[in-house]
Amino acid sequence: MYPKTLFKLAAAPLAILAASPLAAQPVTPIDIPETAPQPMSEATMKDVTRMLSSDAFEGRAPGSVGEQKTIDLLTERFAKAGLKPGNGDSWLQKVPLVSIEAGKISPLTVTGGKTPLSFEYGKDMVIGTYREAETIDIANSDVVFVGYGINAPEKGWNDYAGLDVKGKTVIILVNDPDYDSADLNGEFGGKAMTYYGRWTYKYEEAARQGAAAALIVHDTVPAAYGWSVVESSWTGPQFFAQSADKGASETQANGWIQKEAAEKLLASAGQDLGSLSAAAKRKGFKPVPLGLKASVSFANAIETTISHNIIGTLPGAKRPDEYVLYTAHWDHLGRCKPADDGDDICNGAVDNATGTAALVALAEAFGKAGAPDRSVVFLAVTGEESGLLGSSYYGENPVYPLSQTAGGINMDAFLMAGKARNVTVIGKGKSQLDDFLAVALKKEGRVAEADAMPQNGYYYRSDHFSLAKQGVPMLYIDGGDDLVNGGKAAGEAAGKDYTVNRYHGPKDEYNPNWDWSGVIDDLSLYYSIGRSLAMSKDWPNWVEGDEFRAIRDKSRAGQ
Repeated sequence: MYPKTLFKLAAAPLAILAASPLAAQPVTPIDIPETAPQPMSEATMKDVTRMLSSDAFEGRAPGSVGEQKTIDLLTERFAKAGLKPGNGDSWLQKVPLVSIEAGKISPLTVTGGKTPLSFEYGKDMVIGTYREAETIDIANSDVVFVGYGINAPEKGWNDYAGLDVKGKTVIILVNDPDYDSADLNGEFGGKAMTYYGRWTYKYEEAARQGAAAALIVHDTVPAAYGWSVVESSWTGPQFFAQSADKGASETQANGWIQKEAAEKLLASAGQDLGSLSAAAKRKGFKPVPLGLKASVSFANAIETTISHNIIGTLPGAKRPDEYVLYTAHWDHLGRCKPADDGDDICNGAVDNATGTAALVALAEAFGKAGAPDRSVVFLAVTGEESGLLGSSYYGENPVYPLSQTAGGINMDAFLMAGKARNVTVIGKGKSQLDDFLAVALKKEGRVAEADAMPQNGYYYRSDHFSLAKQGVPMLYIDGGDDLVNGGKAAGEAAGKDYTVNRYHGPKDEYNPNWDWSGVIDDLSLYYSIGRSLAMSKDWPNWVEGDEFRAIRDKSRAGQ
């Protein structure tokens, strides 16, 4: 799972997506066939997770030696499970990427205020570029505070109103103006993050406004992760989809600035971050020129590369031209900021060697059970950590028609917390796939609960989103947090422990003492849902009023 999303939405209306649960709408009952349970192999989960997250795979960065090792491992295991190559006679779909690694990064200097300021890379700020330019040199750029950096005409909201920011450096707050609401009522969905709250949107809007640089103020609560995650994620090569203009339409530089550093910057201009943040929450906020000048420069190592989605398929027995999709991202961060012991490999054991291993385990289970009526596609995508690049590429260049894809399940980061009484559904109530989930959960005596932290924007942070925005109904289910041993308190503690101590860092490593029991329960659930969907004659849809419903209706109608 990634903290940043660097993709560009294909259509403007989809830049306004909300992940809040929708009220249930009356729908025609859907065909949900009974399925027989199939054992899930814990040995496979352990074996594949251990290998993928070993130091030999070097953190599985796209284009690295770890990618080739991943391809070799997955294609071998897919073939042994009985799958066929999923792209003609090939297991691979090429995904053209460019990597840009910033180096020789100067401090960010700010002049024109009460005192000159200098902010250190890594400690105070991180910075990079989407442009394929050998050098970036921003000198004496006017600095402007633009609140949440949102331009939403349909809401009558424009944080850039009345000021031309071309060539300027904009300072932006993370999340939505109403992120700290107690409920889901508000201009931007209350505490449920919309796409306007994602920091990728803020860079996109800054570029549309012509800004030279965009710096987002890091604040752990609205960002949903600490500074260490930002720092490690921005270390080393950054991958982007290749573009025709080589990034010329983007800002020259974009990055993050520590909250404490931003407070000093604003204080130098005679402003207070707290007061400006409060003002930015109100409609009608206007950008605030700070009377400061910002300068920063760095060099870029640029390399174009071809990464790969890895695809295996089990052809359907009766309707092979209809498809059910399982997705998981195989990539991670590669080498990253070293831990205190010098370890600089971000192994990505939980994130997402576990989800990738689940593709293999599910493929084995389907192979042993025999082909269902519909074809089942097992898709291991690249570039998730760099912004859902592989899944976005597949969504825009599908190997199998999306209009003929009945639905899918995305798997990203299984926590080893043990058995749970529940599962957490990211985007609960959005599609009829919830009905398939309910039937499968009833057999297991478990319940589905909505995401308790919609303000964290998890809906935009994994690969299901790339398929959903193309209309394909997708389930994204987190493991339960109501643990059999310890309840909600133990579940919360396990999640916090991983996020604080291992997420996107070198210590996300394989542990032979992990408790896999909850993961196996979840895999059995995913198998039951996918098998039932692959035997069904019906086509699940998004509920009436969902933002993806019209896209799906047009797709199914051949439009």
